[in-house]
Amino acid sequence: MPQKVQTSSAAFKLSSSNFQIVHAKQSSAGPSCSLLQTAFRRYFDYIFGYMKKQGFSKEPKKTIGEEVLELQVLITSSDSECNGYPGLKSDESYLLSVDQPSAVLQAPNVWGALRGNRPTQGPLGTSQHSDSLETFSQLVYEDAYGIKNINKTAISDFPRFAHRGVLLDTSRHYLPLKVILTNLEAMAMNKFNVFHWHIVDDTSFPYMSRTFPDLSQKGAYHPYTHVYTPSDVKMVIEFARMRGIRVIPEFDTPGHTQSWGKGQKDLLTPCYSGATPSGSYGPVNPMLNSTYDFMASFFKEISSVFPDAYVHLGGDEVDFSCWKSNPDITKFMEEQGFGKDYSKLESYYIQRLLDIVSTTNKGYMIWQEVFDNGVKLNMDTLIHVWKGSLVQYQAELARVTAAGFSTLLSTPWYLNRISYGQDWVNIYKADPYNFTGTVEQKKLVIGGEACLWGEYVDATNLTPRLWPRASAVSERLWSDQSVKNVNEAYVRLVQHRCRMVERGIAAEPLFVGYCPHELKGNL
Repeated sequence: MPQKVQTSSAAFKLSSSNFQIVHAKQSSAGPSCSLLQTAFRRYFDYIFGYMKKQGFSKEPKKTIGEEVLELQVLITSSDSECNGYPGLKSDESYLLSVDQPSAVLQAPNVWGALRGNRPTQGPLGTSQHSDSLETFSQLVYEDAYGIKNINKTAISDFPRFAHRGVLLDTSRHYLPLKVILTNLEAMAMNKFNVFHWHIVDDTSFPYMSRTFPDLSQKGAYHPYTHVYTPSDVKMVIEFARMRGIRVIPEFDTPGHTQSWGKGQKDLLTPCYSGATPSGSYGPVNPMLNSTYDFMASFFKEISSVFPDAYVHLGGDEVDFSCWKSNPDITKFMEEQGFGKDYSKLESYYIQRLLDIVSTTNKGYMIWQEVFDNGVKLNMDTLIHVWKGSLVQYQAELARVTAAGFSTLLSTPWYLNRISYGQDWVNIYKADPYNFTGTVEQKKLVIGGEACLWGEYVDATNLTPRLWPRASAVSERLWSDQSVKNVNEAYVRLVQHRCRMVERGIAAEPLFVGYCPHELKGNL
């Protein structure tokens, strides 16, 4: 739902032979803006492409009526940001006016022009979606004769939260590039603006490093077929940028690093059985200078490959048992005055890592354990809350914000957890502001992320498991806090799911029914 919307029963026609998307004369972005030019072609195809997919050589016979002949896109800021990357502080607001003979989309920069898909009312009470280029495409509907129509509409809109993300895990199962790109398309359609790429973990290291090629050569499931080459990563970043989506990579340490150790000698801690090595390895070895030399070189590369201002450093679920078994670690603990408190050893490692990443001019995100363990953090650190029950994560949000840190929420939005029936309802009801705190504390909540961990997910089931359940998260993070009627949301979500299906996105059904344009041969 948009922040403000007015709509009319007055309907205008659209035809592929007459309609065009153009730059407004006074716009600061012109034909040289490849981001918008590409978007114009993409959304024209979204509006009229279904007929081509179904093999229609021409439009249905036209009926008499007023037409919208063009959509004028007006970028008002002197810097359109056409050649830049979206960021946490990007302005995504926009105004959309649909009238005859021209519709006008006005936004401060290209990110507002791209955003889209909030609903308004179409003819006979049918719900249509609205929002910039994406919105405009979703406002279009077909009448009984197959004619494209759009209602007279005025919208003023902006997001409630600046960070609206989806996490995909490409370590537990490798996700082909095509699957990632398909879900970036779906994210843009659902107004998400952050792709949190949990790219490596214990089971595999598919990121191909130029500096340390053995990490993927020895740590990936397969060194050639199950890796992301530098050109693959570059393609994902640019594909996302063209849709107003940030790409934030996560390289989680010191735990979740078994695959790292296969290609980087002495990085992991040798575990002991009694007085002898057991042959297994635990978290990153925090006592060796070589560990920090490696991390400095590795994150220097990461900072140059990924343009976003932030990198996610993980820091969660560190198993201390291997550290406890290692006599060298025990001696190091004594020398450092840590006693038997292994959270202090973890903090020692994390603090040194944060100092390293700070030299790359990157901000960092970390999972909540790092904050919980009392690690000294820069005040611009983003704390990612993921643990606990409703009461527990609400208390965590209160503690983090009371300490003055910005935070984002994922606990209620682990979409890898599934149940029979309409589990999107509880997903929809969760709200990042539902905790006890001051107005200033709640301003520190920058948004949230839907997470799809990959233990039981690969290319065969990722898209239907994620969509349209993630759409419930997207409305929670975009729309006003007062928008929470589940019955009304169900109607919008069913129709929006059909829009995704029409675009070839294999979103699962919410309940019984059908879509006017089924997926057919797109699976």
